[in-house]
Amino acid sequence: MGAEILEHIRQLKEIIPGVRYHHEQMDGTGYPEGLKGEQMPILAKIVAVADTYDAMTTDRPYRKAMRKEVAVEELKRCQGPNLTGKS
Repeated sequence: MGAEILEHIRQLKEIIPGVRYHHEQMDGTGYPEGLKGEQMPILAKIVAVADTYDAMTTDRPYRKAMRKEVAVEELKRCQGPNLTGKS
């Protein structure tokens, strides 16, 4: 929905893929299109990390925010071999 809203703003054309695909997953299990690995735009990967960090470090009605250091460690723990080049 966010991508559809932005499509009407010519100056934001280049960031639309980041908004549209930031819920894709490296293994292809995400949405909206099930993109996998290198099929995902780099901007979508960046937005996904930023969105995840924000979600972890912001208070929610159902839980308190994580400390920033804990959120960074969780991002590192979950990055997996597809992002690091390690097995």
